[in-house]
Amino acid sequence: MKKLNISWEGIHDSTGYLFSFAKSLACAVKNSPWQEYAEDIVATSGFAFRMWVSADLCPSATSIWEFDKQKPWVESGGLTCDYVGRYWGQEDIEEEKRLEAIAKIKSSINNGIPAISWDIGLPEWGLITGYDEDGQMFSILSITEDDSFASNQMPFALLGKREIPLLSVLTITGKSDKTEKDILYDTKKLAVSHLTGAEWSDENASGLQAYPAIISYFEEEFNQDLSWNLEYFLGTYGALKYYAWKYFEKMKETELAEFYKAVFEAWQEAFEIKTSQDISQLEVRSRISTLLKSAHENEIKALDIMRRSI
Repeated sequence: MKKLNISWEGIHDSTGYLFSFAKSLACAVKNSPWQEYAEDIVATSGFAFRMWVSADLCPSATSIWEFDKQKPWVESGGLTCDYVGRYWGQEDIEEEKRLEAIAKIKSSINNGIPAISWDIGLPEWGLITGYDEDGQMFSILSITEDDSFASNQMPFALLGKREIPLLSVLTITGKSDKTEKDILYDTKKLAVSHLTGAEWSDENASGLQAYPAIISYFEEEFNQDLSWNLEYFLGTYGALKYYAWKYFEKMKETELAEFYKAVFEAWQEAFEIKTSQDISQLEVRSRISTLLKSAHENEIKALDIMRRSI
C-alpha cells in the first residue's frame, strides 16, 4: 500500500465552490517539488479567467470543456505533465487507456505527487492519493472530503467508468525552463482567449458574455427554484478571480492587479449576500446585480490592457 498524506489545507477557496479542477491542480502542485507554482498555476493555466454559464444554469456546464487542453494549459504555466484521456465514442480503447492511466498514477504517487482525475468520488475533479496493488484499490481525496465514498477508496477497475464514464487523468512531472516573462505573456494570451469566448463552449455563454447571462437571473429571469444554481456559479467563478488578482500582484502588473482585486471583491461580496440574505427580495438581487455589473466593467478594462500587451 502506497498512500500520500494529502489534504485541501492551504488551498485558498474563498467561497467553498472553487472549480474542482483548479483546486485539485493547485493542491497537486502544492504537494510536489515545485510548490512555488501552486498559487500561480490557477492563473497561468488560464482557469482563473474561464467562465461558462448554461442557459438553464446547470452546474455541470463548468465541467464540460475540452479535457485534452489540460496538458498544454498547465504546461503554459511552466510545469510539465502527463495526460491520459478517453471520451465518448472511444469504447474500443477503454481498457488500453485505463491501464495507461493507472501506470501514470502509480508513477506519480511513487514520486510523491497526487494525480488529478475526473469522477473519482463524485462527478467532479479530485485527487488520487495512493494505491494498493494487492487490493487493486486507489485512495482518493474527493472535492467534498466526504468519507461516505467507500472509505475514500475506488477500485482500479472503476477508473473512467463511474457515474459519467469518461477517463481524464493529469499528473505533474516536472518544471520547464520557461521564464517568468514568457509565462506572464502566455497567461495574458490565454486570458484574452477565455474572456473573448474563443474556447469551445457547447453554446454556453462564455467569457465576458457570462456576466449578462448570470445577471439576467437576478433581474428579469429570476426563479427562486434556481437559487442554489446561482450560488454555485457565484461561488465557482468568484473564488477563481482571487487567483488572477494574486498572480498579477505577484508579477507587479499593478493596473491588472488593481482591476482583478476589485473584480474578486465584487464577486465575493455578491456571493456573501446570496448566502446570507433572502434573494426573493428585489433589493437584495439589485445589490448583487450592481456588484456583478461593476465586476464586468472592471474585467472589460483588464481585458483591454491584456489585449494591448500581447
